[in-house]
Amino acid sequence: MLNQTREERLIALCQELIRNPSVSGEEEKVVEAIKKAMLDEFGFDDVQIDRYGNIIGRIKGNKPGKAILFDGHIDTVPVTDDSVWKYAPFGGEIVDGKIYGRGTSDMKGQVSAMIAAASYFAEDIKKDFAGEIYVAGVVHEEIFEGIAAREISKNIKPDYVVIGESSELNLKIGQRGRGEIVVEVFGKPAHSANPHKGINSVVKMAGIIERIEKLVPTEHPELGKGILCLTDIKSSPYPGASVVPEHCRATFDRRLLVGETKESVLAPIEKLLEEMMAADPQLKAKVSYAIGKEMCYTGNHIEGERFFPGWLYSEEDEFVQAAHKGLKEAGINSEITQYSFCTNGSHYAGEAGIKTIGFGPSKENLAHTIDEHIEIEQLCLGAKGYYGILKSVYNK
Repeated sequence: MLNQTREERLIALCQELIRNPSVSGEEEKVVEAIKKAMLDEFGFDDVQIDRYGNIIGRIKGNKPGKAILFDGHIDTVPVTDDSVWKYAPFGGEIVDGKIYGRGTSDMKGQVSAMIAAASYFAEDIKKDFAGEIYVAGVVHEEIFEGIAAREISKNIKPDYVVIGESSELNLKIGQRGRGEIVVEVFGKPAHSANPHKGINSVVKMAGIIERIEKLVPTEHPELGKGILCLTDIKSSPYPGASVVPEHCRATFDRRLLVGETKESVLAPIEKLLEEMMAADPQLKAKVSYAIGKEMCYTGNHIEGERFFPGWLYSEEDEFVQAAHKGLKEAGINSEITQYSFCTNGSHYAGEAGIKTIGFGPSKENLAHTIDEHIEIEQLCLGAKGYYGILKSVYNK
């Protein structure tokens, strides 16, 4: 599947994507690089760019059939100080068999491997397969897991999805989801020289946090606990010199389990707040999900409630078994496990009910790090794995 020429083309593509910085909302240059590669070098039939700026390349088989989507996000977290990097974060340098740069492992390496695998598979069998292969470079995933993906599934309606997030070449069949829960307390301002004339929202919030910390988390036999972790707290006015704060907002990160709904997740906190407000007439509080709104490079806004469901498939699922078989035939002995973090699978599997798996080269813990890199061996094995999945799904 990978001769020397093909391997060199794959490596060069990965380097080119790295050399085009693409923090969330500024992915335009890397989208143009992907479009050029798909159409001019890798033989894709067509490319579309949607209102959020996602780029979706298509290779059409000679016969109608199932559509498979390879999903890889192309936005990255920022580089805050490139002087602490040993290798230039946007240089795509190769040193000791590794390609260095922001996004190599998260996840431009995977996107490159997907593009190459789809192209080489179609070329090798002269497009003699029943269906369509899509490769999507997805925007804004670092901000919203699954929100931009909604536009992709709406437009192309895939039967199967492969999430390319790093898995160390293991096959992932699920993940916990993620919710951002916001608790707000509304107090009464007063001069801090006369605090008894006000209602201190921060003091009230402290009591709420103490009670929330005692809530017993939900639990799933495979996915673990529905962890609830305080991640942020803000008071208003800020800075609060000589004033009792009238508003306090605390944000909690909640890891979501299969079957949990927006209502079921908030219910224990809502009950706790009702009890506390009944016992304290001065306490006014509410709980909700955070709402995010960002600008896309296309000029459109992307907006959504921060609730991204969990999902899990059986090892015996037909698609899981086909993918596992394809990986084995490609010489990759994958363990079947679950992701420890949230991915675009929250939409495809958790919201849309589309059969979804995860498979990707490189290590999870290299994402967002200084001197982020991907091993060339892993990159090539990732491409072989995607190729193997295609062979198995299309029985080639």
